[in-house]
Amino acid sequence: MQQHRARKRFGQNFLHDAGVIHRILRAIHAKAGERLVEIGPGQGALTEGLLDSGAQLDVVELDLDLIPILQGKFAGNERFHLHQGDALKFDFAQLAPRPRELRIVGNLPYNISTPLIFHLLEHATRIRDMHFMLQKEVVERLAAEPGNGDWGRLSIMVQYHCRVEHLFNVGPGAFNPAPKVDSAIVRLVPHDTLPYPARDHRQLERVVREAFNQRRKTLRNTLKGLLDAPAIEAAEVDGSLRPEQLDLAAFVRLSNQLSQDTA
Repeated sequence: MQQHRARKRFGQNFLHDAGVIHRILRAIHAKAGERLVEIGPGQGALTEGLLDSGAQLDVVELDLDLIPILQGKFAGNERFHLHQGDALKFDFAQLAPRPRELRIVGNLPYNISTPLIFHLLEHATRIRDMHFMLQKEVVERLAAEPGNGDWGRLSIMVQYHCRVEHLFNVGPGAFNPAPKVDSAIVRLVPHDTLPYPARDHRQLERVVREAFNQRRKTLRNTLKGLLDAPAIEAAEVDGSLRPEQLDLAAFVRLSNQLSQDTA
């Protein structure tokens, strides 16, 4: 069997703990006939179990050296389809002609996890759910609530699109090489109906980005380039609060006020 040394530039940490692998597969609970996509399958630790479910499995792998290893293990299975390429540039919509068809899985390299999640959210209408292994502190930010120091741009923009569930934590010993940080499994489920729909989600992104650029300042100060004090008040938001004190609904009201003011 070919050996592959994990590459630092790809942020590779290969999962090898059988108990953790089984627990992740149980959480995903894939079924025959489903459309699964695995991002960064590595040496196939999860791939075999996903295929055993009877699901159709597309895998997206960037590292050319891993391609022959994956082909050698799984190419004989007609439900296995390998795409060599960068997940950050991959068009996931091509795999899902129907809404809510894709189930995304991945042990994501820490250095691309946030941009990749934002890339996937662009295809949210095609996705049924996502299960990711991420750095534990990233999962804590994804699942954070207002008033918590972890509450910020990532929490708000992901929770705008998805329900977030922090499922369980995974220690460094489950990987080879062992990372210097703890990891966690998160489930993201895109909303069928957005709980707080923005008139223009790009304006929501602008408001959230500006608000958290200087998170220790009040909204009146951080948003002054976008919304003046009367506009913040018109959105039923207290301008003397700091951004981490506002919930998602308040940020959507601010963005809708901005959309109205710039219409």
